[in-house]
Amino acid sequence: MTPEQQEVYERRKSEIRNYIIESTQKFGAEKAYMIILSGLMRLRLLANHPSITEKDYELSSGKFDQVTQSIQKVLSGGHKVLIFSQFVKHLSIYADYLDEQNIPYLMLTGQTNAANRQAMIKQFQKGYDYPVFLMSLKAGGVGLNLTAADFVFLLDPWWNPAVEQQAINRTHRIGQNKKVISYKFITEGSIEEKIIALQEKKQDLFNNFVNYKAQANLSPEELKNLLD
Repeated sequence: MTPEQQEVYERRKSEIRNYIIESTQKFGAEKAYMIILSGLMRLRLLANHPSITEKDYELSSGKFDQVTQSIQKVLSGGHKVLIFSQFVKHLSIYADYLDEQNIPYLMLTGQTNAANRQAMIKQFQKGYDYPVFLMSLKAGGVGLNLTAADFVFLLDPWWNPAVEQQAINRTHRIGQNKKVISYKFITEGSIEEKIIALQEKKQDLFNNFVNYKAQANLSPEELKNLLD
C-alpha cells in the first residue's frame, strides 16, 4: 500500500473489527452474517483503492500504481489484456485512467445487454483497435471466447478460486495460438493475503459463506485472523 492508503486501511480495519466482534458476541455469527460480510467487503475495497469507499480520498493506491504500470508494459509490447474485477466501481477507476491516457478500451459488466456484449467481443477479437477489455468477474465468467488476449489481470482475489480460473479460461479456447500469462494483484498486509491463505486451507469455505448455500463454519479464530 501507499503510506496514505495504509493509514486509511488500518484506521477503518480497527473500526470494522470492533463492530464485527461486538455484533457477533451480541447476536451470534449467524444473525450477524450481513454485518460480517459487509465489513469484509469494505476491507477488500480499501485494499483495492480507498477512493471506492472514502469520498474525500484523492490519492493513489499501491495496487493502482502497479496495475497501471503493468498495463503500460503490456501495451508497449503490442499485447492485449483482459482485466477482471468483482467490483464495477473498481473497474471504473481504470476506465478513467485509460480515458486520461487516450487508450481505447472496452468495458463489460452485468448491465451490458446481449447485443452490446457480442459487439464488444467482436471488436476485441478483431485487430488492435481495443487492446484493453475491462470485465466484471461474474459478467465475464461464462460463454466468452477471447483468444485475442495474451495477458489476464485479476485485480482482486475472489473467495472461490474456481471463479478466477473460469475468468482466465476465457482466453484458452480453440484458435488460441499464443502463450497466455495471468497476474493476480494482491495487496500486501491486507485482507487479500488472508483470503489467499484461507483459499489454500479451505477452498470451499468462503464459497459457502458468501452464497449462504450452506452454513459456513467460520470459527471465531478464523474470523479474528481475517480482521487482524
